[in-house]
Amino acid sequence: MILRYYIKTFGCQQNKADSERIAAAFEARGMKPAKGYQDANYIVINTCMVRQSAEDRVYGLVRNLAKLKINPPAGGQKLKIIITGCMVGVAHRDKTGKLLAKLKERMPEVDEFLPIEEVGFDNEPIRTNKTHAWIPISNGCNNFCTFCVVPFTRGREISRPFEDIIAEAKKLKEQGYKEITLLGQNVNSYGADLILGKENIQVMRDLPKTYFENSKFKIQNSKLQLKTKELKFNENLKLKIKNYKPVYVKHLGRYRIPTLFPYLLEEVAKLGFEKVDFISSNPWDFSDELIEVIAKYPNITRTIHLPVQSGDDNVLKRMNRWYSASDYISLISKIKNKIPNVKFTTDIIVGFCGETDEEFENTVKLCKKVGFEKAYIAMYSPRPMTAATKVMKDDIPYEVKKKRWTILENLINKKAN
Repeated sequence: MILRYYIKTFGCQQNKADSERIAAAFEARGMKPAKGYQDANYIVINTCMVRQSAEDRVYGLVRNLAKLKINPPAGGQKLKIIITGCMVGVAHRDKTGKLLAKLKERMPEVDEFLPIEEVGFDNEPIRTNKTHAWIPISNGCNNFCTFCVVPFTRGREISRPFEDIIAEAKKLKEQGYKEITLLGQNVNSYGADLILGKENIQVMRDLPKTYFENSKFKIQNSKLQLKTKELKFNENLKLKIKNYKPVYVKHLGRYRIPTLFPYLLEEVAKLGFEKVDFISSNPWDFSDELIEVIAKYPNITRTIHLPVQSGDDNVLKRMNRWYSASDYISLISKIKNKIPNVKFTTDIIVGFCGETDEEFENTVKLCKKVGFEKAYIAMYSPRPMTAATKVMKDDIPYEVKKKRWTILENLINKKAN
């Protein structure tokens, strides 16, 4: 008997790409996709928990699927429900075990809680779209914005080997794919862990210039020059890092981590796809070199997703975002000056802890000034393990959050109507 699987994906593009790898793992075991829940022997729910509402949808779905366990699909094979994705990621990283115990208590019908890290890149993803493909270039995040649970759901940022990504892109081109999107929680910092080792990244965020002068690096003309003989790279890393001078962005007086993303983006663009996109970028390390690469290759996207989150400096500080509203506007202007006809999309949170009417109005002013093509607007909700949940108060009433959401939705996303 052929066993069948069905995958339900919640959340971002990264989750969609993960689900393609999950499908490949099942098919490598001889399984086939089911048409729906009723026909499946294995149901995998790839979860998101960026907002409380995303979690609630998962709980509701599992309750409904529990009914199928009473009447399993044809063949008598017991239905198995598997939970993976962000909800499992944060529980897996909670060393107390309390979050995993909570999940098991709330969803006793679930047979397995699968960390997404256990699904590797050994099998070619099962892609249903034959013209566009997602290519994950990194997983995790080291930035720890106070509202964001991603560093806890996905862990530290881990970059895929440079040549593995290029090889995947080349194969997609040979298969006739016309568009690809490079995926990462922050693509701008791609490769930092390959250069320095992942254990050295997080502690570098706020270190002074003297650290770099007295260690493995030499700062010249605001760029990072590697002394390759002093660095011990992963022996299994095929990339000849010494052929690249890692791009290094100085921002707000802080020296950010080195990155290889401009080189990666350029190599992919050279392959000749009709369109090359990337998601997502942080404003504070969007380098001049990256802007130059985008401007140089017309097949690289002219719609850039650049999350701002808020247009008020005090809110940005509470969010641990490393820029001011004027910094963001200046970056937008710089990109516009270099890249004709460029458009911008963004992420915005309304009702973050302590947000006053005046602070919200500053966000409205920024949005009017930038003229976003589209905005993904969310009402703030506390997330487990984040700094905002631990030390701040979710003190903005729902009615106020909803009103502010509506104002921005009408301003940005309904302007065409």
